[in-house]
Amino acid sequence: MGDSAPVTLITGGATRVGAAIACELADAGFDIVIHYNRSEEAACETAAKIEAKDRKAWRVRANLLDSDAPTRIIEYVKSEAGRLDVLINNASIFEPDPAGSFSPDHWHRMFQINAVAPGALIEAAEGLLMGAPRGGVINLCDISADRPWPHYSAYCASKAALVNLTRSYALRFAPRVLVNGVAPGIAIFPDDFDEEMRRKLVAKVPMQREGSAEEVAATVRFLAKHAGYMTGQIIRVDGGRSIA
Repeated sequence: MGDSAPVTLITGGATRVGAAIACELADAGFDIVIHYNRSEEAACETAAKIEAKDRKAWRVRANLLDSDAPTRIIEYVKSEAGRLDVLINNASIFEPDPAGSFSPDHWHRMFQINAVAPGALIEAAEGLLMGAPRGGVINLCDISADRPWPHYSAYCASKAALVNLTRSYALRFAPRVLVNGVAPGIAIFPDDFDEEMRRKLVAKVPMQREGSAEEVAATVRFLAKHAGYMTGQIIRVDGGRSIA
């Protein structure tokens, strides 16, 4: 393992799509910093998979609801890895709106995790990213930013904010750092979606199947490694759902 390998930080990198991205980018030659909150065991397992690929792996625990978490995470990256080439804002929370009443606390949590924390991480990482040979930011957005769901207003609005944030920082950081987004459709179903709901959702997808975490990760790999003339773009990985 050479010291010159590029480093990526993946928030929520211990499980699900984040873990798939971590393994994909390890295969692409990146050393990986895995951020997690509660999934310590999964973070250790994902780190072991990365190290088995002869890449370095670090783990940093932080609750993105804490206002100082982004700064602490980037300070950890700087002290332990010594560089940051690609920041991947993957961590998010997906919850329906509370039934019956408007909840400011719910909206605050959605925006803090899904939009404010990514923005704060980008701000904190600016110096490291500007100093990288090929700096990049990749935000995990959602097709619901353009096609909102009626009972997930706060979630959809927070992802729409993340899309706008992606484009804003693309303008601000050009030409040194590329800032793009990936917008999955159905990649991994939430555990509480029953079979009937899953069938109904898949029936609306032109490709007639759900996607996979690995397909999302492959798109992230493209942006991290090969998108030399792309910035401010949101790539949909949704089986055609956004045009149906």
